[in-house]
Amino acid sequence: MKLPAVLPSLEFNYITILLVTWFYNPSRSEITSLDSGNIDETLNNADVALVNFYADWCRFSQMLHPIFEESSNVVREEFPDLKQVVFARVDCDQHSDIAMRYRISKYPTLKLFRNGMMMKREYRGQRSVSAIADFIRQQKVDPVKEIHDLEELKTLDRSKRHIIGFFEGKDSENYRTFEKVANILRDDGVFLAAHGSLSKPERFSGDNVIYKPPGENSPDMVYLGSLSHFDLIYAWAQDKCVPMVREITFENGEELTEEGLPFLIMFHLKEDTESLEKFQHEVARQLIGEKGTINFLHADCEKFRHPLLHIQKTPADCPVIAIDSFRHMYVFPDFSDLNVPGKLKQFVQDLHSGKLHREFHHGPDPTDVTPGQQDNQEEVASNPPESSFQKLAPSETRYTILNRDRDEL
Repeated sequence: MKLPAVLPSLEFNYITILLVTWFYNPSRSEITSLDSGNIDETLNNADVALVNFYADWCRFSQMLHPIFEESSNVVREEFPDLKQVVFARVDCDQHSDIAMRYRISKYPTLKLFRNGMMMKREYRGQRSVSAIADFIRQQKVDPVKEIHDLEELKTLDRSKRHIIGFFEGKDSENYRTFEKVANILRDDGVFLAAHGSLSKPERFSGDNVIYKPPGENSPDMVYLGSLSHFDLIYAWAQDKCVPMVREITFENGEELTEEGLPFLIMFHLKEDTESLEKFQHEVARQLIGEKGTINFLHADCEKFRHPLLHIQKTPADCPVIAIDSFRHMYVFPDFSDLNVPGKLKQFVQDLHSGKLHREFHHGPDPTDVTPGQQDNQEEVASNPPESSFQKLAPSETRYTILNRDRDEL
């Protein structure tokens, strides 16, 4: 006879479960599941898209799911138009072709897209609702600062790279192309624009774009191509904004190591710009053909004391040049050898040929021994330390790494 008293309780619990399920059901978040049939259309029609590449079995992916969904809800309140911001996801087990297309090497990977174009930099920040929402808000900030007085150009921070446009109006195709380029390269340079009568003195024969490189005495460079041709002006601006020799920091270290290319890195004191300019000049002169096979970097030796100690150097020894192959570190014999034609290029070629690694195991290469001295030459293997910058790579405490194997050099 106590059954009637139990039934209302069961009914109450059932309703409670339904309510809880409704409130926490992931389907309430507006996250688009991408497949080969909708990915191009979805990404191409979005100003900004953040895509979560995941695997259901990955515990880090599982932990990110509710955070990603709630971030989508928060952002959607501020940007309700799906053409402005899209949150999307790809199940990489179900859609391995898409994962291969975007070279996914770890789960979860959060990639940013603008109008269908994948940005080089992923989201690598804190996995929290507030951090992800703030990241999207930053992406929606206009990357082009408007100039209100041409006198402002005299007070620019000349340690940065500036791309400056002078346009008749904001509603022109030329300006829309310029703005699109600025959105893509917003992390690499500073973009400014002047419009209308204010810009007229700089528009000798129509709209005009110039580049102001770092350095107080560096001359301006004028873009001579079509301003409405996106590919042309993007390639030009990227060449100007992304230097051949980039600075490595603790903020971009993970990104640079994940590119998978060995580092040719110069450690220098922050104020030693002369040595940096010399290194940049020699890299451009000797190693332009090696671009894409090795990353050319420079580092503040005070901040990167540990890698220096790893190769038995201190800031007092700087400038120092080394290669980190992600297996070992090899030191360039003497910075002054940059003056020797082809010396830096040979150092890099010795890495690619395996010579540096062979000498690690077997001592000096026999071809480097003077004839007649070989019999007296003892085989003494070098002892390069293990890689130091490999520690900046994506961590297994944060990602499921799919493939960490590298060729041993």
